[in-house]
Amino acid sequence: MRCLAREEARVTVVMTRAAEQFISRLTFGALSGNRVHGDMFADDPAGIMAHITLSREADCVLIAPATAQTIARLAHGMADDLLSATVLAADIPVVLCPAMNTNMLRHPATRDNLERLRGIGYTVIEPASGTLACGEVGAGRMPGWDLVRETLLALFADQDLEGRRILITAGPTREPLDPVRYLSNRSSGRMGYALARTARRRGGEVRLVTGPVSLSDPPGVEVIRVTTAQEMRDAVLALAGSVDIIVGAAAVADFRPRSCRELKIKKSGADPCIELEPNPDIMAELGRSRRSGQLLVGFAAESHDHEQEGRRKLEEKNLDLVVVNDILGSRTGFDVETNQVTLLTARDRRQLPLLSKEATADRIWDRVVELGRGSG
Repeated sequence: MRCLAREEARVTVVMTRAAEQFISRLTFGALSGNRVHGDMFADDPAGIMAHITLSREADCVLIAPATAQTIARLAHGMADDLLSATVLAADIPVVLCPAMNTNMLRHPATRDNLERLRGIGYTVIEPASGTLACGEVGAGRMPGWDLVRETLLALFADQDLEGRRILITAGPTREPLDPVRYLSNRSSGRMGYALARTARRRGGEVRLVTGPVSLSDPPGVEVIRVTTAQEMRDAVLALAGSVDIIVGAAAVADFRPRSCRELKIKKSGADPCIELEPNPDIMAELGRSRRSGQLLVGFAAESHDHEQEGRRKLEEKNLDLVVVNDILGSRTGFDVETNQVTLLTARDRRQLPLLSKEATADRIWDRVVELGRGSG
């Protein structure tokens, strides 16, 4: 409930009699800030038919958890309680989060009922696996909020990337000095992961090539993990020919040690000088070998001469769009939740306000969609 509130959702709760055995209406009323409904024939001074008005006032119905009993009711069009009647009367998206004992979940009757609901057009989020309330281990846990969130957000997102194959790079690379140490940077990967999440919501088929980060995989996104710049280059070039849009949001190390020691370098007697050599410039290689119609988006994380450096990368690397941000800003640099970027194309410059990284990612995709339509 609090998670939905953080997404600025206005939540109205409908409880079944079974649900009220576990938690009170008062609790949900306090969390949602709205009246909690449960009785089909409750006295209402306004004479409101709840099962009709509830579905008309909502944008979607989320049933979480969806028990075997509720699933069976809905699959057979029953309307013997307020929840089932509300769903039957609903002309809006319905999302179910099945949660039950693993044997109940895999019973043919439950599987048939879920397939029937999918055929009706309801969205069914597959349960998670793990230790269940009954002590058994298997599928049947409530799906994680991250997956539910992405499913709900996708319902209300323009599907303007549907059918587009998208490759995104994210995070830092690590260039080893010895078995213990490496050269790297402060990139958290948040911007690249936000781009992957929002592209998937908008219908894109997304692959994410990521350096080492401490972030959860975006639901529905194919994630390819690498460590070094060379590994990222190899992974990207292997996929580049089969995608429509490539976004280089990774902070790829410009240099690597010329050699990596097989044994740990000791402090005593060690040479303090490290000889470096250039890493491959992945976006420049893509710019030279891009196929017709492919869109290339680069990032310029700069500490000074921001637009000048962005323009240089735009031209030298043959990119369609460069996203420039200030790495020295306290709210726009590395490892923060917000960003403020400038979008540069050959024709124009657009300064975005300070936004969350997901909101920034959506604005970037808006511009990419424009470019793809030839309205750049």
